[in-house]
Amino acid sequence: MAVSLRDSLLAVDVGSATTRAMLFDVVDGRYRFIATGQASSTAHAPFKDITEGVRQAIENLQNVTGKKLIDADRQMITSAQADGSGVDSFIASFSAGPALKIVVAALLEDVSLASAERLAESTYGHIVERISLNDTRSAQDQMDAIVRVSPDLIIIAGGADDGATKSLKEILEVIGLACYLMPQDKRPAILFVGNQAMEAEVRTSLEAITNSVHSASNIRPSVETEDLRPARKELAQVVTNIRKQQLRGIDKLAMWAGGELHPSIFAEGRMLQFLGKLYGEGKAILSVNLGASATTVSAAFGDQLSSSVYPHLGMGAGLADLEKHTTLKNITRWLPIDIDPQSLTDYLYQKALYPTSVPATIDDLHIEQALAREVLRLALLQARSNFPAKAPILQEDLLPLFEIILAGGGVISNAPTMGQGLLLLLDAVQPVGVSTIILDQNNLLPVLGAAATHNTILPVQVLETGAFVNLATAVSPVSSAKYGTAILRARIQQADGVEKSVELKQGGFEVLSLPIGKRAKLILQPLQRADIGLGSGKRTSLEVNGSALGIVFDGRGRSLNIPEDAVRRRELTKKWLWTVGG
Repeated sequence: MAVSLRDSLLAVDVGSATTRAMLFDVVDGRYRFIATGQASSTAHAPFKDITEGVRQAIENLQNVTGKKLIDADRQMITSAQADGSGVDSFIASFSAGPALKIVVAALLEDVSLASAERLAESTYGHIVERISLNDTRSAQDQMDAIVRVSPDLIIIAGGADDGATKSLKEILEVIGLACYLMPQDKRPAILFVGNQAMEAEVRTSLEAITNSVHSASNIRPSVETEDLRPARKELAQVVTNIRKQQLRGIDKLAMWAGGELHPSIFAEGRMLQFLGKLYGEGKAILSVNLGASATTVSAAFGDQLSSSVYPHLGMGAGLADLEKHTTLKNITRWLPIDIDPQSLTDYLYQKALYPTSVPATIDDLHIEQALAREVLRLALLQARSNFPAKAPILQEDLLPLFEIILAGGGVISNAPTMGQGLLLLLDAVQPVGVSTIILDQNNLLPVLGAAATHNTILPVQVLETGAFVNLATAVSPVSSAKYGTAILRARIQQADGVEKSVELKQGGFEVLSLPIGKRAKLILQPLQRADIGLGSGKRTSLEVNGSALGIVFDGRGRSLNIPEDAVRRRELTKKWLWTVGG
């Protein structure tokens, strides 16, 4: 499709807690992000129809911009009119809906089953059952297990292309019989991503039982090779189809979007791959988003994408079960205040019941940010196991070197100061080396990924016009030096001749200001064999852009060294907040 630079675009992202409408248009010959309107999502009671939330979000956007987007009958004006109302294009993404129940079935537990699990984790669901050759249960027990969990989706993998088929046929028989035993309206969608020689047989045997059979190229064409990209694209379509059955209004949203409707995590992954190409080979990019229904972690390493969704680690209903995955002690270590365990537990359940609620007091704010730190830390801990073997690392137990870290989610974007949001990210993500930390405060990443299929120019130009907030450049040396020992000398030289320097000590935390719009040369000299990503003690200089909080030097240790003594810990937390203007 040819794209005119006169095209305006309205994008909607439907989340479990919030629905956002975003307008993009051409200003001075370039695409720009104009404004956003948001409303509480209406996927749940009492509406149970996402279109009401979509209309409210668009109406709020309309009030902000003065541009008429909804007609008198509250229908979207889907084409630009002579009077200036309406838009040329509309796209949408969504993350709303209950976590899908997914069964994964494959041959080898540590090969095709592991790949199928990674595929399943790349969407909004949780794995409720696993079937493989290693399964010691009888075929009858396996069938009973599938019927008992009543899955929304079954992913079938296994077998190298043109390889043996006997074992895979046995698994297909189990799945086919299990589906047959379920009520017709409860039968799951099937996604086959195994030996392509069996695709026709899979369709023939399963289409008679369930009318939702999909396939994509083999995710494990050989024992040594994994390729999830085609399967992710097909999985996005499968999830969209399932949501059409589960959520009222998805059909209408898809119609308005002319088919350009994608799960948010899929669109976000597409945008991350686009950014990977834009920034060039060798620059790893991380994206984290703390949503109400799930925390998502996506990472691009060249042409390789790792994308994971954790519904049990959202900032909404999932908080009720957070203690199953961590301890209250792990949460309270992030707090600058003393709080009794019961008050913390009460807040957990209140937030789980009312995910759109905002902190009413300073103490509530501290608790919410502490929960966000722990949730994000747990999500990254799990996501690391899915990163490719070639990911650039300094130590096995640390995060890979990410040059760019993108962050989104209400708890970060709505922090009273940007310093609070930055410290939350530094504590939870614990980046190493030199990273540019960028805030996606309007949750643009998914809709830009969705827009890229319609208009490849728009995402590039929007990125260049300040729609994202450059929070800081973070310099995080890895060092085993004693506490208080100097581990890094740094100097910045601005184009206007201004110079600033700092000496970072082990355990220290320092900030040098470099305002937005400025550029400077940053010279880094590690000491005591500290490593900033180039090797122990290796010096470097690089060009850096100004940001909201300048350059942050984090010498607090990797992994982060948090004192056991509660009083000392709270004093340090307050000091760190003060350092970043929190």
